[in-house]
Amino acid sequence: MSDIPCYPLAENDADLKAASGRAYADITFEAAISGELTADDLRIDAETLRKQAQIARAAGNAQMAANLLRAAELTVVPNDELLKMYDLLRPQRASYDTLRALAERLETLYGAVETARFVREAADVYRDRGLLKREV
Repeated sequence: MSDIPCYPLAENDADLKAASGRAYADITFEAAISGELTADDLRIDAETLRKQAQIARAAGNAQMAANLLRAAELTVVPNDELLKMYDLLRPQRASYDTLRALAERLETLYGAVETARFVREAADVYRDRGLLKREV
């Protein structure tokens, strides 16, 4: 038997849960109407993203798998910080050093190794294509 989760996860993984730890099966319309659910009940769990990455890789979609693994890494980053990072990654919003520092922060503070690698690559591409913030 394969270690690759069966798609779709919602139908084939009894252990599926939200970021809050609430079981997927307990996230129902009734629970939402009664006010039982929190925002974390509606956020995806890192392990679910990793399982989806396994499925994508097995289906031959390596890029989707890489995206899902980076998303799993980012589940521990606070939303306000994610928005700041997103802004820095827009063309001409950050210097090369700022992007390299962002990558270092992702790796050391959050353990987001693959995302840090992606940001370093973006910094190099932005430098090569003239997309870094112009220093005045």
